[in-house]
Amino acid sequence: MSDDVQTQIDQAVKGNDVLLFMKGTPTFPQCGFSSVVVQVLDYLGVDYVATNVLEDQAVREGIKTYSDWPTIPQLYVKGEFVGGCDIIKEMFESGELKTYMADKGIEMEAA
Repeated sequence: MSDDVQTQIDQAVKGNDVLLFMKGTPTFPQCGFSSVVVQVLDYLGVDYVATNVLEDQAVREGIKTYSDWPTIPQLYVKGEFVGGCDIIKEMFESGELKTYMADKGIEMEAA
């Protein structure tokens, strides 16, 4: 894996309060798991940046190395890897995700 790609990913993760690496875009998710995470973030009213890993194979593979997590989507908050679809869904359903976001100082405008 290229150091340039790892540097690019690291800068994106550290440069955005909430960053979602996903397949597709928030308006047109290309996989069901990415769609679920988008729906959760949108429901909570979280402002986030999304990176479509389908546009760049190096980023698609690089993010898996960066996080040591084999699947996409991947959610990062304040530079910290939170999890993939199952973890985000469980945290949302238990109320833990909302608390986590609040504790990190992330503004939410829940519907």
